[in-house]
Amino acid sequence: MMAETGRKRAAVVVLGDIGRSPRMQYHSLSLANQAGMEVDIVANGGSDPHLLLRENPSIHIHEMKSVQLTGISKISGALALLLKASIQLTMLIWYLCFKIPCPDVFIVQNPPSVPTLAAVKLASWIRGAKFIVDWHNFGYTLLGLSHGRSHIIVKIYFWFEKHFGRMADGAFCVTKAMRHELDQNWGIKTPDEDFSILLEAALMYDRRVAATLGEEDSMDERQLWIDMKNGKQFVYPRLLFIITGKGPDKKKYEEQIKRLKLRRVAFRTMWLASEDYPLLLGSADLGVSLHTSSSGLDLPMKMLFKGFPEECNDLKSLKAGALNTGSSSKWSTEWERCALPLVNQVIGRNAC
Repeated sequence: MMAETGRKRAAVVVLGDIGRSPRMQYHSLSLANQAGMEVDIVANGGSDPHLLLRENPSIHIHEMKSVQLTGISKISGALALLLKASIQLTMLIWYLCFKIPCPDVFIVQNPPSVPTLAAVKLASWIRGAKFIVDWHNFGYTLLGLSHGRSHIIVKIYFWFEKHFGRMADGAFCVTKAMRHELDQNWGIKTPDEDFSILLEAALMYDRRVAATLGEEDSMDERQLWIDMKNGKQFVYPRLLFIITGKGPDKKKYEEQIKRLKLRRVAFRTMWLASEDYPLLLGSADLGVSLHTSSSGLDLPMKMLFKGFPEECNDLKSLKAGALNTGSSSKWSTEWERCALPLVNQVIGRNAC
């Protein structure tokens, strides 16, 4: 049945931590505020979602339990994947078919593709709803990172993802390149970034500056930072890197940082609430992205600082473009222009 308010209803499905899925959080806010819909979020718990979601009376969060299998040997790895997928499928069907009110449309994050796409397709058929896939990446390429693209499991995953992806009533894509890939060839936490590259660069900078200035290893490191705090000017600046996130390799990299004994470079690791993250980005002088999507269809956000700060032409061009479109290319504006028409087209007069 439709909501008592007579409003359309959307179910946003994330088989993962909703607090670490900013794009799906923004979709939920836009569905509630711009499309005027009641929104049910079905996702795993973990990190707190944005305060705007928690305080919005039209958004209802249904938290599933994360499936963690322990005590299974590596020999039974394939069996463990199958068992985990089966449990997740059962849990998703329960939530999507019985736990939440009947939606007009499901919007699901991909990946993970297994078993999410199958569960959402089944639920949409049972409840007479439509479903839209938001393609963040390809699940089979993620699986290929650990098993290799030629592995039978990866090939089966690819078939599953492509088959059920084609069954969707609509699709959002994170980049135009991914949209092109889906159109042309499909017919329709990646692992942690390699921070060793950043650590190596920081170590090289620290040691080369010391050599250039003729500093000895016995020099008091604390005095350098005291001088900087007191405003003393240096030819080579002190660098502070703030690394956000809480991936499985966080502790490993923190231990590596401690062993480096850097003088002119400091690292801080932290996890921020969604509303605080833009404040950190706005305070930074530079940004470094070490992330590479397994699909290879990335956002244009890498290697922009050649010639920094005066001769950084690529960065200047990107900055100028961002400033020129800043007033018109906000999420809400683009969502209303691109996503809302698709949502309206997909649901049409469909109702439970």
